[in-house]
Amino acid sequence: MGTTDGGAFKRMLKRLTSDVDTLDADDLSSDAEKSGAQRASDCACGDEVEVLGRLRSVEFCPQDAAASLEAELFDGSEGVTLIWLGRRRIPGIEPGRTMRVRGRLAVRDGRKVLYNPYYEICQAQ
Repeated sequence: MGTTDGGAFKRMLKRLTSDVDTLDADDLSSDAEKSGAQRASDCACGDEVEVLGRLRSVEFCPQDAAASLEAELFDGSEGVTLIWLGRRRIPGIEPGRTMRVRGRLAVRDGRKVLYNPYYEICQAQ
Protein backbone atom coordinates (compact mmCIF):
# COMPACT_ATOMS: atom_id res chain seq x y z
CA MET A 1 0.00 0.00 0.00
CA GLY A 2 1.22 3.46 -0.81
CA THR A 3 1.28 6.20 1.76
CA THR A 4 -1.22 8.99 1.35
CA ASP A 5 -0.88 12.56 2.38
CA GLY A 6 -3.63 13.36 4.86
CA GLY A 7 -3.39 17.07 3.97
CA ALA A 8 -6.37 17.15 1.64
CA PHE A 9 -8.48 15.13 4.06
CA LYS A 10 -7.45 17.37 6.99
CA ARG A 11 -8.34 20.52 5.02
CA MET A 12 -11.73 19.08 4.05
CA LEU A 13 -12.41 18.00 7.64
CA LYS A 14 -11.44 21.45 8.93
CA ARG A 15 -13.80 23.16 6.47
CA LEU A 16 -16.64 20.84 7.47
CA THR A 17 -16.18 21.31 11.22
CA SER A 18 -15.24 25.01 11.44
CA ASP A 19 -17.86 27.67 12.09
CA VAL A 20 -18.91 30.01 9.28
CA ASP A 21 -17.25 33.12 10.77
CA THR A 22 -13.86 31.39 10.93
CA LEU A 23 -14.16 30.16 7.35
CA ASP A 24 -15.22 33.62 6.16
CA ALA A 25 -12.26 35.23 7.95
CA ASP A 26 -9.89 32.70 6.36
CA ASP A 27 -11.32 33.41 2.90
CA LEU A 28 -11.06 37.19 3.38
CA SER A 29 -7.49 36.90 4.62
CA SER A 30 -6.58 34.68 1.66
CA ASP A 31 -8.17 37.09 -0.86
CA ALA A 32 -6.33 40.04 0.67
CA GLU A 33 -3.01 38.21 0.54
CA LYS A 34 -3.52 37.23 -3.12
CA SER A 35 -4.31 40.84 -4.07
CA GLY A 36 -1.15 42.19 -2.47
CA ALA A 37 -2.96 44.17 0.24
CA GLN A 38 -1.62 44.36 3.78
CA ARG A 39 -3.17 42.51 6.71
CA ALA A 40 -4.78 44.97 9.12
CA SER A 41 -3.26 43.12 12.08
CA ASP A 42 0.25 43.82 10.69
CA CYS A 43 -0.32 47.58 10.25
CA ALA A 44 0.84 50.13 12.80
CA CYS A 45 -0.10 53.69 13.61
CA GLY A 46 1.40 56.16 11.12
CA ASP A 47 1.86 53.59 8.34
CA GLU A 48 0.62 54.23 4.82
CA VAL A 49 -1.57 51.15 4.29
CA GLU A 50 -3.67 49.42 1.66
CA VAL A 51 -6.25 46.99 3.03
CA LEU A 52 -8.79 44.76 1.25
CA GLY A 53 -11.82 43.54 3.17
CA ARG A 54 -15.58 43.50 3.62
CA LEU A 55 -17.69 46.17 5.28
CA ARG A 56 -19.25 44.80 8.46
CA SER A 57 -21.19 47.89 9.45
CA VAL A 58 -21.94 51.42 8.25
CA GLU A 59 -23.13 54.19 10.58
CA PHE A 60 -24.71 57.39 9.33
CA CYS A 61 -24.50 60.42 11.59
CA PRO A 62 -27.71 62.11 12.77
CA GLN A 63 -28.80 65.26 10.92
CA ASP A 64 -28.07 67.51 13.92
CA ALA A 65 -24.47 66.24 14.37
CA ALA A 66 -21.34 67.11 12.41
CA ALA A 67 -21.38 65.33 9.05
CA SER A 68 -19.41 62.08 9.07
CA LEU A 69 -19.80 58.55 7.81
CA GLU A 70 -18.25 55.66 9.75
CA ALA A 71 -17.79 52.07 8.57
CA GLU A 72 -15.96 48.99 9.84
CA LEU A 73 -13.85 47.10 7.31
CA PHE A 74 -12.84 43.52 8.23
CA ASP A 75 -10.04 41.80 6.32
CA GLY A 76 -10.04 38.44 8.11
CA SER A 77 -7.36 39.40 10.62
CA GLU A 78 -8.66 42.58 12.26
CA GLY A 79 -11.14 45.41 11.74
CA VAL A 80 -10.28 48.93 10.61
CA THR A 81 -12.67 51.83 11.15
CA LEU A 82 -13.12 54.06 8.09
CA ILE A 83 -14.27 57.64 8.73
CA TRP A 84 -15.23 60.08 6.02
CA LEU A 85 -15.50 63.59 7.44
CA GLY A 86 -17.96 66.00 5.84
CA ARG A 87 -20.04 63.21 4.30
CA ARG A 88 -23.39 61.86 5.49
CA ARG A 89 -23.73 59.21 2.79
CA ILE A 90 -21.61 57.76 -0.01
CA PRO A 91 -23.36 55.73 -2.73
CA GLY A 92 -22.19 52.10 -2.70
CA ILE A 93 -20.86 52.18 0.86
CA GLU A 94 -23.06 49.59 2.55
CA PRO A 95 -22.59 46.49 4.72
CA GLY A 96 -21.40 43.41 2.84
CA ARG A 97 -19.47 45.30 0.14
CA THR A 98 -15.89 44.29 -0.58
CA MET A 99 -13.55 47.29 -0.69
CA ARG A 100 -9.90 48.17 -1.12
CA VAL A 101 -8.93 51.23 0.92
CA ARG A 102 -5.73 53.23 1.19
CA GLY A 103 -4.55 55.89 3.62
CA ARG A 104 -2.47 56.70 6.70
CA LEU A 105 -3.43 54.60 9.72
CA ALA A 106 -4.24 56.26 13.03
CA VAL A 107 -5.35 54.85 16.38
CA ARG A 108 -8.40 56.30 18.17
CA ASP A 109 -9.73 54.84 21.41
CA GLY A 110 -7.66 51.70 20.83
CA ARG A 111 -9.12 51.11 17.33
CA LYS A 112 -7.28 51.34 14.02
CA VAL A 113 -8.76 54.17 11.93
CA LEU A 114 -8.39 55.54 8.41
CA TYR A 115 -9.70 59.09 7.94
CA ASN A 116 -11.03 60.02 4.49
CA PRO A 117 -9.46 56.96 2.85
CA TYR A 118 -9.13 56.50 -0.88
CA TYR A 119 -11.43 53.61 -1.71
CA GLU A 120 -12.35 51.24 -4.48
CA ILE A 121 -15.48 49.10 -4.38
CA CYS A 122 -14.55 45.62 -5.63
CA GLN A 123 -16.58 42.89 -7.29
CA ALA A 124 -17.78 40.16 -4.93
CA GLN A 125 -15.62 37.05 -5.25
